[in-house]
Amino acid sequence: MSLSRDVQPPPSVEAAPSGRLVLLLAVGCGLTVANLYYAQPLLAELHTSFRISEVAAGGLITATQLGYAVGMLLLVPLGDRVENRRLVAVLLGVTTVALLVAGTAPTFPVLLVGALVSGVTSVVTQILVPFAAGLAPERLRGRIVGRVVGGLLLGVMLSRTLGSLLAEVAGWRAVYLTSAGLMAVLAVALRTALPRRPVATQVGYGALLRSTARLVGRHPVLRRRALYQSAMFGGFTAFWTTVPYLLARPPFSYSQVGIGLFALVGAGGAAIAPLAGRWADRGYSRRMTAVAFLVAAAAFGLAGLGRHSVVLLVVAAVLIDMAVQASFIFGQHSIYQLDPTARARLNSAYLATFFVGGAVGSQLGSLAYHAAGWIGVALFGAALPLLALLGWSTERGRALARD
Repeated sequence: MSLSRDVQPPPSVEAAPSGRLVLLLAVGCGLTVANLYYAQPLLAELHTSFRISEVAAGGLITATQLGYAVGMLLLVPLGDRVENRRLVAVLLGVTTVALLVAGTAPTFPVLLVGALVSGVTSVVTQILVPFAAGLAPERLRGRIVGRVVGGLLLGVMLSRTLGSLLAEVAGWRAVYLTSAGLMAVLAVALRTALPRRPVATQVGYGALLRSTARLVGRHPVLRRRALYQSAMFGGFTAFWTTVPYLLARPPFSYSQVGIGLFALVGAGGAAIAPLAGRWADRGYSRRMTAVAFLVAAAAFGLAGLGRHSVVLLVVAAVLIDMAVQASFIFGQHSIYQLDPTARARLNSAYLATFFVGGAVGSQLGSLAYHAAGWIGVALFGAALPLLALLGWSTERGRALARD
């Protein structure tokens, strides 16, 4: 049976996706994942606007992260079952509506609902990443996925700065309304440009979810990598959820613009993504994972010392972001080798687990800041990668240690 004109066969051993397509996938991931982080530098303004406590304002980040985890479990497995162009366009359409609701929310609970739904459907990013992996030949997979993930992580970093700057100029509502417009444009662009690829499985939705659970039970590497990244991402969200509170108060007393410019420095951490992809391709994932854990723990130590020094805070922010990003790519490279026919489902379990860790980290980070100030956040953040390192150390002598 011949393929239709817009259907492309799986890539040959020498084929690789065009640079333009890789760039579009990277931009799509960056713009979509940004929806999860726009609110982080806005919490102080939301605290004032809705007259809610700082801990309650932090619940917005928790709701968004939990929504993303739900989407990982319930929607991302569809990437193996539903034609990806259509699935991506539908999810981005729902995201657009949810962001419009958030941007016009009259009360904080309505904002929470809009953020929750946009979190659920922003899992488009984790449909595009395995899509890129499926297009790439084995010899270039780590590099190409690293580039796409680099765009995703750049979106994480820049979202905080863009959110702050937009809020300073036009108020916090403009952040959500602008993103709604971007999602509508992105839906059209991806629906038009993505190649159509055959689905990986024809099983029903219920069977698809059950098969995802079986993958978790079958692969120790998947379970461990998900838990490691859960700890790392918990520290990451604890830092970025609470640092705006620190910067808004003496001795810093930064405005929204100042907080946004501080967030911009974290974008430098995205430079590690292509390098991490190359290290993974060369078989260094396991040893470099331990390095990432140690760097993250040390960075939180610097952050604790930097409660009166913006220079130390900047260095800590960049190191935390680099460590988390590198660890993410090492884990993703490892799980993609487990079953090429189930990459979306493997990614679903991996991402859902560590975004739950991120949601818990953001809420516990807010509580730690409320109870013990910035030192409490630093101690909490440092403990998480050290726990991951402890788990990593038990891999020695086991078959699962081999990435």
